Amino acid sequence: MGSFSIWHWLIVLVIVMLIFGTKKLRNVGGDLGGAVKGFKDGMKDATADKTAEAQPEQPTQQVGGQTIDVEVKEKTKS
Repeated sequence: MGSFSIWHWLIVLVIVMLIFGTKKLRNVGGDLGGAVKGFKDGMKDATADKTAEAQPEQPTQQVGGQTIDVEVKEKTKS
């Protein structure tokens, strides 16, 4: 006894349609699609917020009247 064949899934689909009706299944599908879309939008907003917070200001140093942007990659021993 392996996995179900296509005929098993078609019979299950027909039984579900008879029990719930096509209108209710269409509404459930629309609600599920709206929930997935809302979840994706929320994830995009959260990612955008994290990106904006994660970028700190780069320190600057004044050398002889010139401004030099500094970004430390690694610490070296002097």
